[in-house]
Amino acid sequence: MRETPCALAVRLPPQPPSPGHLHADLDTWRQQFFRALPDARCLEALFDRAPDIVFSIKDRAGRYVSISEACTERCGLASRHDAIGKMAHEIFPPHMAARYQAQDERLFGTGEPVVDNLDLTLFNDRSPGWCLTNKEPLRDAGGAIVGLVCMSRDLHEPSRAGFIDDRFVEAVDHILTHYPAPLRIESLARRAGVSVAQFERRMRRIFQLSAGQFITKTRIDIAINWLKGSDMAIADIALRCGFCDQSALSRQFRALTGLSPRQYRQLLRLGN
Repeated sequence: MRETPCALAVRLPPQPPSPGHLHADLDTWRQQFFRALPDARCLEALFDRAPDIVFSIKDRAGRYVSISEACTERCGLASRHDAIGKMAHEIFPPHMAARYQAQDERLFGTGEPVVDNLDLTLFNDRSPGWCLTNKEPLRDAGGAIVGLVCMSRDLHEPSRAGFIDDRFVEAVDHILTHYPAPLRIESLARRAGVSVAQFERRMRRIFQLSAGQFITKTRIDIAINWLKGSDMAIADIALRCGFCDQSALSRQFRALTGLSPRQYRQLLRLGN
């Protein structure tokens, strides 16, 4: 039996507004499109085709709601469903799970994303190695954090080449947690136990950025989070993120995004 136009309208995502409509109309159309999807499991299928990436969604208590197939072999699980409802310490080695949990608690406590963290992981052959982790908070309609989404990418070549070790990770962690303070490349290299040239070479090999660029990117990432989630004055955001003043933030922000912090905030508010 042929479906009527009304029946098809229920099943198909809404059509985009005409080009003459305002940005807010496009945002509404985008939200309606995502609401029309049955669930987020299509993401599992997408990341299942990328075995060097582990994708997961956790609830506010740290329990896995969704996880990609790449994690099942690494953790010795028969199926991805064996991870659902469990926490990191139930499927990962204790020293790895403790770090993951600390990251989650920091994200839930501050609302700030986890960006470019170096973490120990298990590769597909269950050998230990390093990965690059990014986590974003998931918020409900009222803005409350209800969970997080995580993506970790294996760093096979830097792991094999010995470019990453505990001391180097400690130096990168120092950048990610002390970004408001003055950071000198020489001090970071000493913390990593290598020369400045070696430290720079490792940073470029892993992050495709110099150490100075990585510090600036870290500060800009935090500034973006504050611009999105607060009404804090831009001058205060600049100081909070480690810039000497608002002009320094604006200059670096425009160089990376093409917009000033004020323009970026205004664009976000138009979208909402």
